[in-house]
Amino acid sequence: MTNDNAIKLAVLIDADNAQPGIVEALLAEIAKYGTAHVKRAYGDWTGPSLKGWKDQLLAQSIQPMQQFAYTMRKNSTDSAMIIDAMDLLYSDRFDGFCIISSDSDFTRLASRIRESGLIVYGFGERKTPKAFVSACDKFIYVENLQEPLEEPEPEPAKVSAALVNKLRNAVEAASDEDGWAMLSHVGQILTKQSPDFDSRNYGFGKLSGLVTAIKQFDLDRRDAGTGKHGVIYVRDRRRRTEK
Repeated sequence: MTNDNAIKLAVLIDADNAQPGIVEALLAEIAKYGTAHVKRAYGDWTGPSLKGWKDQLLAQSIQPMQQFAYTMRKNSTDSAMIIDAMDLLYSDRFDGFCIISSDSDFTRLASRIRESGLIVYGFGERKTPKAFVSACDKFIYVENLQEPLEEPEPEPAKVSAALVNKLRNAVEAASDEDGWAMLSHVGQILTKQSPDFDSRNYGFGKLSGLVTAIKQFDLDRRDAGTGKHGVIYVRDRRRRTEK
């Protein structure tokens, strides 16, 4: 998705369930999708466990939301975050929400926000339960925000037949009569089918790098008429021999 500063986002962080070291990269990623008009982090700030967050709160203008740990479990933090999210939803001031947590407790919240017609971006570790991942429009694994990308050859274990078939099906769904599809449209279809689809899962910063490395697709960069960057089209290489 291209960056659109007109898109207003509410960023809600489960500080009990996220690491402060990801914040800078996290906010940079969020900026690709819109502008964070609200940034809140939830937890018990009186305890020692969130000490590492305090510098990040100040540096990134994140508002700490205090929630005392009334029990040994952290459900009180989750509840406070969900209540605030619903208040923000009913304010009709936002176009979407960013929920930062690896906790499945936010599955219903993500679904409820989407039912209201707003977009939901989820951020969490790869251990995040599939139910929460699937409840979001797009889910980004925070490990992808930390790992340097060197555009290597795709790992054979990761480039499975299932991945190739998924790419082929998405290309076919977005293609014209000659089999060519805009790569951006292919990416949108992949995300709709699998919210956690991300070329960075395979070591590539962009979908074009992954598709090129697989070597089963043709890519064509066409003049967009803007004088800047061309539009990338992709086609299943097997279509070459159909005519």
